[in-house]
Amino acid sequence: MSGSRRTLILGGARSGKSAHAEALALASGKELVYIATAQAHDAEMAARIALHRERRTEKEARWITVEQPLALGDALAQWCAPQRLVLVDCLTVWLSNLLFSEARDYPDVGRIDPPACFAEQRAAFLRALAQARGDVILVSNEVGMGIVPQGAVSRWFVDEAGRLNQAVAAVCERAVFVAAGLPMVLKG
Repeated sequence: MSGSRRTLILGGARSGKSAHAEALALASGKELVYIATAQAHDAEMAARIALHRERRTEKEARWITVEQPLALGDALAQWCAPQRLVLVDCLTVWLSNLLFSEARDYPDVGRIDPPACFAEQRAAFLRALAQARGDVILVSNEVGMGIVPQGAVSRWFVDEAGRLNQAVAAVCERAVFVAAGLPMVLKG
């Protein structure tokens, strides 16, 4: 693990966190792997994915793109290497994928029982991140700065996103918060 550097980039929606992460990756001079967690379930999400893809190829055509909506730990283990920088965008989309991986309805009130894969995939991801053999940049939304959501599943998501961000930040050597396109170093 020596020589590896893990960086967490946090921010709100449209804060500039992905662009900042991509700029850091490009500046590394390393082979670039982009692990995309988003899935195009509708036209709006397909358009968002296309914009991200276009922005990357506009800046640099050397990105290797890997689409992995669920088994993020496996993808990190497979793609991390000393000569590479792996950029994961985005952890909160991945968390949402896990939450809805069984395509079930959740109650408006009451306890949320996450899908069976949730604890296993989260643990595998955190383990792979801790053991990463190359540089990793992770993008995640900071969703806990607003009002407490009304529905049980939304509250579960905000709570779990906060717990995930804390766990990732603890493993990362560097953490940056981006607001209005401006990076603020929180750690490292």
